[in-house]
Amino acid sequence: MAAIPGEKTDAQTRLIKKYPNRRLYDTKTSSYITLADVKQMVLRQEDFQVVDARTGEGLTRQILLQIILEEEQAGKPLFSSDLLSQLIRFYGNAMQGFLGAYLEKNLRAFQELQKSLQEQSQRMMAGGEGSRAAQELWAQFLNLQGPAMQSLMQAYLEQSQKMFAQFQEQMQAQARNMFAGFTFPGFAPPQQQNKAEGDAK
Repeated sequence: MAAIPGEKTDAQTRLIKKYPNRRLYDTKTSSYITLADVKQMVLRQEDFQVVDARTGEGLTRQILLQIILEEEQAGKPLFSSDLLSQLIRFYGNAMQGFLGAYLEKNLRAFQELQKSLQEQSQRMMAGGEGSRAAQELWAQFLNLQGPAMQSLMQAYLEQSQKMFAQFQEQMQAQARNMFAGFTFPGFAPPQQQNKAEGDAK
């Protein structure tokens, strides 16, 4: 799991320095690495932090976003155009902070579900007394599990995003209803404003 930029890290956290020539230097192995190497760290759930070699600025999020962009371009996209558009609309929105926490919580729940399914399949594989054919079927199932979980994750994210958008609309509607009976100096209620505009015509 990547360390959060700007936070102090302990001795267990792997420090990676990014130089102006865009090269990444792993201080643990004293060698230059690629984005593919960083991706493997993420998959192995290693703690690491990427910083600017000159200024010390945290760049972990930037590197992770680069990896996501490459993954989106290389294989089957996880984020649809509709989902990305909805995410963009939340930037600068009052609900932006809530959305980040909401998605993070849902991703962790989804990860726990995937982990549980993998553990169950491994137990069935190890504890079974089946033939070689049965073991081969299980191996095929595990190979297909990745793409299947990716498709499921995409649908899950889109549904979560839509539910959050609906929640936001309901909150805005409630806020409008709550303040509908109040009058503020210089601002006419919507009904009166519409009537005044109609009279003017």
